[in-house]
Amino acid sequence: MELGETALVLPEQERADGSTQGSSQTASPSVVTSGKPPEPRPAGARGPQSPPPAGRAPAAAAPAKGKAPAAAIPAGIVAEAPSGGDDLFAADPLRALATLEGLVPVIDACRKCQLGHSRLHSVPGEGDPRAGLVVVGEAPGATEDETGRPFVGRAGKLLDDILKAIGFRREEVFICNVLKCRPPENRDPEPLEVTACSPYLHRQLELIGPRVILAMGRPAAHALLGVNASLGDLRGKVHRYRGIPLIVTYHPAALLRNPHWKRPTWDDVRIARRIYDGDGA
Repeated sequence: MELGETALVLPEQERADGSTQGSSQTASPSVVTSGKPPEPRPAGARGPQSPPPAGRAPAAAAPAKGKAPAAAIPAGIVAEAPSGGDDLFAADPLRALATLEGLVPVIDACRKCQLGHSRLHSVPGEGDPRAGLVVVGEAPGATEDETGRPFVGRAGKLLDDILKAIGFRREEVFICNVLKCRPPENRDPEPLEVTACSPYLHRQLELIGPRVILAMGRPAAHALLGVNASLGDLRGKVHRYRGIPLIVTYHPAALLRNPHWKRPTWDDVRIARRIYDGDGA
């Protein structure tokens, strides 16, 4: 018998109702192979053919009459990646937006969370679309909601001073937030809001391609790095966002509440400047 054939052991006689004919002796079985006549049995051999040697898989069952044989399944599971650009994200409408300006009306029309219904203005961000430094905060405040611009008011003035101290003018960098709409009472962003709004931020960073990112505040760091750690644990390290160096520091609004944090913030932004200049990236 060849590998892949199936042996069926049947009694010599079988009644129509499925019972074997009575006899004082048990009928000797005969071997019938599906799809091929039985091979001659060597002289002197008795009984059914011996089972296959140990280690060999038993032969597969023959397909039922009238059914097409099942396709052979290769060893293991092989999944080919989709060819070309026809992948899971090919239909993402943000991928079709090739400029930061093209994102603005999409962000303004967004109603994916409740903040799109409660805010006055969306705050997409502003600055140089080819900036080497991108500053990311957590969410717009009251003044930002009124003006549609990020980091204005007292916190914005302090950010301008911080940037000036390391040799940047505001218009030379790009400034934005994780959320593009103001949360009520300036509370921290909620997980569902971050999930709804993060794709806009990711697309902005993808279009800009900065040398370094400055994440100001714990919520911004968590959204960009996908971690849940304290600001103290995240500071003083060079992180990576999709290969781009990322520095975590305090939010300017926090510095207004606690001026003692200005010194460590100064240390953080100097590291960002060194990386921007190609030293230590």
